[in-house]
Amino acid sequence: MKFSVNQQDLQQALNFCQGVIEKRSTLPILSNILLDARDSKLIITATDLDLIFIHQIKNIEVIDEGKTTTSSSIMYDIVRKFASGKKINLNLTDVSQLHLESEKSNFNLNCISATEFPITDENFNENEFSIKSKHLLKLLNKCKFSISNDETRHYLSGIYLHTNQVEDKNYLTAVATDSHRMSISKIRLDQKIDFDPIILPKKTIFQLCSLLDSYDGDVKISNLKSKIKFELDDSILISKLIDGKFPNYVQVIPKNNQKKLELSLKSFLNSIDRVASVSLDKKDGVKFSLKQNVLDLSVNNTNSGDGKETLSVKFDHELEISFNSRYLIDVASQFDGEKIELFLNDTGSPALIKDPSDFDSIYVIMPMKG
Repeated sequence: MKFSVNQQDLQQALNFCQGVIEKRSTLPILSNILLDARDSKLIITATDLDLIFIHQIKNIEVIDEGKTTTSSSIMYDIVRKFASGKKINLNLTDVSQLHLESEKSNFNLNCISATEFPITDENFNENEFSIKSKHLLKLLNKCKFSISNDETRHYLSGIYLHTNQVEDKNYLTAVATDSHRMSISKIRLDQKIDFDPIILPKKTIFQLCSLLDSYDGDVKISNLKSKIKFELDDSILISKLIDGKFPNYVQVIPKNNQKKLELSLKSFLNSIDRVASVSLDKKDGVKFSLKQNVLDLSVNNTNSGDGKETLSVKFDHELEISFNSRYLIDVASQFDGEKIELFLNDTGSPALIKDPSDFDSIYVIMPMKG
């Protein structure tokens, strides 16, 4: 195997591989990436057995076709330190050594035979649909911060994706919750699609978001019982799904929150961030004292002190309620417009939060005691 490739193309591909490969893998082969050079392209594959990432770099100079595997992290570390955009020559000198050369640098990396690399080839071609990358990215970003980190309830450690119909319009809806807060976002689909509800794992979501960040185009999605495949122009991500039943989230959405609080998004974010500064671990509740068109925000920490701030708002009632400051900041940071709307009921009931500039996303946050 002998070929040449551009430094930037290889670095970008290896960078994505870092997110897939587990740092402490028990099987040495899983710390490696599969390199396959043929037909003027290099195909790079990384896997942790639950997630498979395949990336191809096209139009490269292949002198001898072949394949091998080598350490992903070491190769990435070397390639990113080469001069940007330069040509890298790779040559499999014997079965167990890959030679890398760029300008005045020469490296020999140990290899494990490609035959040991675990690849599964599955036919995903049923139930395929396409979605714009920016739409999918928005959907995931609006929900991913609400994913649970609780290992015992594995069905909450991902995003629930499913289709639904509202007034003859078809939507792909995403939901995430850690039982203290919930995010729901949807995007309109051109047509009705055949898509079984799934729970997408957290690691897959973050890997997919980093791919979508640097890609503008269509994403082809197809799912097969326990797996899902995302196809971009040059990359494919195949992931196992979380096996479990997602709770009935619709019944958690508050139905009778009539007290509407409307205020400037920027003021809200900045004020909460400031008053929460006295709380070292950001675990103290931010207390809302609401009167006619006035919001007093306060945080009180027995060890460090207290902070207070007053905002002028639109509100027609009186109410006292406390929230986790981190949760409020997480939600508000996803907003696109100038305003934020909170729909409240009483001290002990969850708040419904809406972005007036995005009708397709809503958030629910449970209040804190005291």
